[in-house]
Amino acid sequence: MPEFLPICRADMAARGWQQCDFVYIVGDAYVDHPSFGHAIISRVLEAAGYKVGIIAQPDWKDPRSICTLGKPRLAFLVTGGNMDSMVNHYSVSHHRRKTDAFTPGGQMGKRPDRATIVYCNLIRQTYRDVPILIGGVEASLRRLAHYDYWSDRLRRSILLDAQADLLLYGMGERSIREVADGLNSGLSIRDITYVDGTVYCTQTLDDSLPTCMLPSFTALQQSPRQYAESFRQQLRNTDPFTAKRLAEPYGSKGYVVQNPPQKPLSQAEMDSVYDLPYCRTYHPSYRKAGGVPAIDEVKFSLVSNRGCFGACSFCALTFHQGRIIQTRSHRSILAEAEAMTKDPDFKGYIHDVGGPTANFRAPACAKQLTKGACAGRQCLYPTPCKNLQADHSDYLALLRKLRKLPGVKKVFIRSGIRFDYVLADKKDTFFRELVQYHISGQLKVAPEHVSDPVLAKMGKPKHGVYLQFAEKYAALNRQYGMKQYLVPYLMSSHPGSTMTQAVELAEFIRDMGYMPEQVQDFYPTPSTISTVMYYTGLDPRTMEPVYVPKRPREKAMQRALMQYRNPKNHALVREALMAAGRTDLIGSGPKCLAPKAHPQKNFHQKP
Repeated sequence: MPEFLPICRADMAARGWQQCDFVYIVGDAYVDHPSFGHAIISRVLEAAGYKVGIIAQPDWKDPRSICTLGKPRLAFLVTGGNMDSMVNHYSVSHHRRKTDAFTPGGQMGKRPDRATIVYCNLIRQTYRDVPILIGGVEASLRRLAHYDYWSDRLRRSILLDAQADLLLYGMGERSIREVADGLNSGLSIRDITYVDGTVYCTQTLDDSLPTCMLPSFTALQQSPRQYAESFRQQLRNTDPFTAKRLAEPYGSKGYVVQNPPQKPLSQAEMDSVYDLPYCRTYHPSYRKAGGVPAIDEVKFSLVSNRGCFGACSFCALTFHQGRIIQTRSHRSILAEAEAMTKDPDFKGYIHDVGGPTANFRAPACAKQLTKGACAGRQCLYPTPCKNLQADHSDYLALLRKLRKLPGVKKVFIRSGIRFDYVLADKKDTFFRELVQYHISGQLKVAPEHVSDPVLAKMGKPKHGVYLQFAEKYAALNRQYGMKQYLVPYLMSSHPGSTMTQAVELAEFIRDMGYMPEQVQDFYPTPSTISTVMYYTGLDPRTMEPVYVPKRPREKAMQRALMQYRNPKNHALVREALMAAGRTDLIGSGPKCLAPKAHPQKNFHQKP
C-alpha cells in the first residue's frame, strides 16, 4: 500500500531519515492524488530516489512553521497551490470568497494572499543559504512582468518579489528532475541556467546563446503598448520546439531570463507519472476537519490528456501546459479505473475522462510532435486549420473499454468538450455515443458569447457553429428518445463587448427559455491575451484597439443582463437597455427584458 510522504519529524524518523533532500511548502492541504501538482512533483522526485517532505499550509505569521522538517539537503520547493491564491481568495468584484475547497473543511484563510511570495520570504528569514525553487500555476503565470488585476498595476517577475533562485514553469516533471540531479551532483543553483522550462535571474547575459530581448520593466511601466508588444513576443515563444530564450531587463537587478518550455512528455512518460504510487486521497490528519472538499471533484475521475490547442484568449493554458496534446495510454487509464472500482466509496460512476479539453486525444496535426505548433496561427480559430486531424476514434475506443469494466455502470464526460472539434470530425460516431452513453442529464459546453465580434476577441468560433452543434445535439436526443439538456457557459464584460453586444447576449438567453446555471464576469488573470486587452486596450495579436468595459457600473450592468429575470437586477437592466438605446425591451411584452420602473410612493403623503 502506498504511504504518505513525511509531514513531521516523527514521520521522518519512521522512515529512518535524518534529513529531507527537498522540503515542499504547499499552499493547499496535502492531497496525494495526481490531480494535485504537489503530489505529482513530490512523487516524481521520490521515484528518482530523493527524500521529500511536505509542509502544507504553514502558518505564514510564524517563521517557525517552515522549520517543521528542518533544513533540506538540496532545496525548498514552494507552490501557492493548485489554484492561484488571489483567484482562490477573491471574486472578480474583489469580494472575499467564503470557502476554500483546497483546505480541510473548506475553511477560508489558511493561506496568505500571494502565497508563493509570502512563503519564500518566510523561508529567507530562517534559511538564507538554501536554494528556493518555485512552481505551480501561481508562479508559472507570473514568470515575467505581468498585469495584476487585484492591485491594478504591472508587477515585476514573481521570481524577484519571492527572492527565489529558480522558477519552474509549466507542468515541470522533466525540469524538476534535471534541476534536482544538478543540485545533487554539487552544482550551485546559480549555475543551473540551462534547463528547459525554467526562469532565472542573472546580472549578465550569455552572448553565445540566441536570446530575444524584451522591453525593460521600466519601459513596460511607462507604456501599455510596450507591454502588449512584449506579450506578443512571449506568445510567439510558447512552443517547446521553436521558442527562443527571452530576457527581460530590470536595471540594477539585471535580467530575468526565460528558457524555452520543456518538451512534451511521451505517452510512456505520461504513463510513468500517473502510474506512481499515489494514496489518491487527502492526508488522514484532515479527517477530523471533514476532509478536503476538492478531492470530491476528482476522486472518481480520470485524466487522459493535458495541453490544449483550443487557445482561447481568456485561458492561460497556452502559457502553462502548452498547445501540444499529451496523452496517457489506454492501459494506464484502464488500470487506474480498475483500481477505482475497488474503492469502497465507488458507486459505479466514473465522473469524467478528460483533461483541459476532454475530446483532445492527439496533437492537432502530425507535425506538432516534431516541429511544434504554428506561431501566429491557431488550430481551430477562426475556422479549423486544413491540416487539423479531427478524429475521435482513439477516445471512443477508450470510452468503450471503460464502459465494459466490471463494476462500472456509467462513464460521464464532464471536463468539457470542444464542440467545433466535434463538428470537424467527418464521422459522427463520437457525437452519437456521447449522447447515448456519456451525459449525466446535461452537457456543458462553452460558446461564451453570441456576438461574432466578441467571439473573435475570445478566439472562439462564430455563433453559427454553436447553433449548428445545438441543433444536431437536439436531433440526436430526439432520435434516441432522450431528454438531455445543453448548458452553455457564457461570459459578460469580455474585452470587445459593448453594451449593445451585451444586450444581444441577453436576448439569446431570453430565447433559450431558461436562465443559464453558469455566468461569468470576465476575470483578468495573469498571462492571457484577454488580460492584456483589458489592461492595454490593444489586441496583442494585431495591436488593434479593443473596447474594454472596465467601469464597475458598466460591468455590473453587463452581468445583470445575463440574469435579467432576477428582480434585484431590474434597475440595472433598465439602465443597460437605455445605455444601449434598446428601450423597446423595457415593458411587459414577451420580448422585454425588464419591466417599466414604478414611481416610488411618497410615504409622507396620506393615503
